[in-house]
Amino acid sequence: MKIAIIGAGNMGGSIARGLAKGGLIEAKDITVANPSTGKLEQLKNEFPNLRVTQHDAEAAAGADIVLLAVKPWLVKPVLSELRLSGEQTLVSVAAGVTFDELSQYVTDLATPMFRIIPNTAIGEMESMTLIASRNASVEQEQFMLRLFGQMGLATLIAEEKMAAATALSSCGIAYALKYIQAAMQAGVEMGIPPREAMTMVAQSVKGAAALILNGDTHPCVEIDKVTTPGGITIKGVNELEHGGFTSAVIKAMKASV
Repeated sequence: MKIAIIGAGNMGGSIARGLAKGGLIEAKDITVANPSTGKLEQLKNEFPNLRVTQHDAEAAAGADIVLLAVKPWLVKPVLSELRLSGEQTLVSVAAGVTFDELSQYVTDLATPMFRIIPNTAIGEMESMTLIASRNASVEQEQFMLRLFGQMGLATLIAEEKMAAATALSSCGIAYALKYIQAAMQAGVEMGIPPREAMTMVAQSVKGAAALILNGDTHPCVEIDKVTTPGGITIKGVNELEHGGFTSAVIKAMKASV
């Protein structure tokens, strides 16, 4: 199985790193294309067996899967140049570009296509990746779930749910980081050195996520466990509510759709 990744930006580079670290595709079977050489050289230094090129068509030639990791406005010119065959699988990471739009730039309308929305933690093998499919077999869908599941969690959803799910998982990682930043600033004000504060908060967020992902539980249940009546935690939780924390998060998610 050979994969071509078109684009070595933040997302394309992260996906390349995640695939190279995973066990399903060997680095020598991954080719990354990018117009400039700087990011390609960096990838090559990290993974010497990875193939790199400045030519999209060269990367796509002979690839079983062509993964498009370019800005939405570049989808048309890139795909128009590539003219993928019906035997190749097209995977698009371009947010907001629908299957109907993608189908305009393939030679065969029956071409298997996937829309993939990871988040930037994919390079750390901790992404939440959304997958929608068109013209794909059950076997192809299962392979995509395994491929991206090795880089965190992956789930198959209907295309019409993509926008809402993207707000939760892809945009949502920025909101989680914003919380870490804010809590870190509070720690610094209270006398904790910045890096120590950052580590404390980040590990606490990681632990909170583990409670939810690894157990049959709910955030409310876990909050109840640490909010002793009259204690310090409930005072802080109530201050978050007084400050509109829940409402702000909901508005942020809805604004990102």
